[in-house]
Amino acid sequence: MREQKMRRLKALGRLGEERVEPEDNSRARRAKTAETDGKDSKSLCNEVFSKENIERAIYSVQKNKGAPGIDGMTVFELEEWWKENGKDEERFIRELHYRPEPVRKVKIPKPNGGERELGIPTVKDRMIQQAVLQVISPLVDPTFSEHSYGFRPQRSAHQAIEQARKYFEEGFVAVVDIDLKSYFDTVNHDILMRLVEEKGITCKVVLHIIRRSLMAGIMDGGLLTQRVKGTPQGGPLSPLLSNIYLDVLDKEHEARGHAFVRYADDVNIYVKSTRAGERVMQSATKFLETKLRLTVNTEKSEVGNPKKLKFLGFSLGTGAGEVYIRVHPASVKRLKDKLRKITRRNRGIALTCMLDELKRALTGWINYYGICRCKGLCGATDIWLRRRIRQFLWRQWKTPSAKRRNLIKLGINKELAYMWSHTRKSSWRIAGTAVLHRSLTNECLSKLGLFSMQEHYMKKCEHRRTATCGTA
Repeated sequence: MREQKMRRLKALGRLGEERVEPEDNSRARRAKTAETDGKDSKSLCNEVFSKENIERAIYSVQKNKGAPGIDGMTVFELEEWWKENGKDEERFIRELHYRPEPVRKVKIPKPNGGERELGIPTVKDRMIQQAVLQVISPLVDPTFSEHSYGFRPQRSAHQAIEQARKYFEEGFVAVVDIDLKSYFDTVNHDILMRLVEEKGITCKVVLHIIRRSLMAGIMDGGLLTQRVKGTPQGGPLSPLLSNIYLDVLDKEHEARGHAFVRYADDVNIYVKSTRAGERVMQSATKFLETKLRLTVNTEKSEVGNPKKLKFLGFSLGTGAGEVYIRVHPASVKRLKDKLRKITRRNRGIALTCMLDELKRALTGWINYYGICRCKGLCGATDIWLRRRIRQFLWRQWKTPSAKRRNLIKLGINKELAYMWSHTRKSSWRIAGTAVLHRSLTNECLSKLGLFSMQEHYMKKCEHRRTATCGTA
């Protein structure tokens, strides 16, 4: 009787094995990897805590100059802290006792309204995350899809929009624009950790650091909230983990033969008709919500024309038989709103400070949008900005006597200076008149330090043409 029972249990065991193997290859692969995990895990862990890797991590955190976390430690105190406590901290982590401090909740405005929540880890936790990132990123990144461009070395938003332009040229005239609702706040931890292991990261210490970083609480106004899902934006590991999570979606699109571009959580799938786009939208939504447990924002997701929809601040245009990249009107509006805030009449700051702030904002804008055809836009913005600065100076002169004195100093005759210094016209109307154009000339404003968008754009275009043509 006992022998029959044992034979029956063995048969059930074999039957169980037969069921598991074909159904879940990833589980079998993890079990096989676990046999050789000892040496690999130790070497990976040693690499994370090597002197060179830790020094690189400290340098990277200090270079980013991020804000302190809840403990108040600044990036400049990090190196000294590690010298004093590094050995104890490393031993503590290797024994799987790592408990990161709660992240500090910060809200920043979104371009299209609303607020985005960031979680700022402490400087110590950022350094540990950065050390892990530097080791696992070279192992994981080569496994990502060629259609993924966000937060990856040697890849950029410019390459993503250029690929979108090529798709449009090839006849993909409709785009499925998928918007994920609060993506970074809704990532499932268990699914993510399984995907990390499937990428070959089996070191228990590294997995422990990642899991604990995901579970770090959120400190908001003195109240601590436990995190059960999501990857806190603000930590060094968050971009890589988000790519690991959405790489499943990329592989699904590749298996279906879709032409697509993904930059972080911005997913655009290019199809040849609106009807095909609606089918793709339906299948992609089902996959995201069932397999990855993410929520698609149906209000913002749509099937439309690449010439009208915005992708990474750009859109596409056609003319003279070619497809080109242009700045989306919403991005132009956002720029003008930002410049209005900087050149506000009642800011009460020195002109030199304002012009420095303008230069930083405009340089960054040109460096990003300089791949577009926007010479005319830059020239029109320069004209508008010069008028804003003339208005600012006119109001800064305040009294009629000061206005008269400054106009005479700038070459306007006394009678005309007296007449205009007592005018009742608004400062904006005065800024557009000939008297200020003749006194505060373009050359005069340039000497004061006003940055010219058009000049910088033309230099960037010339540099781009030189780089494309190469040397003779």
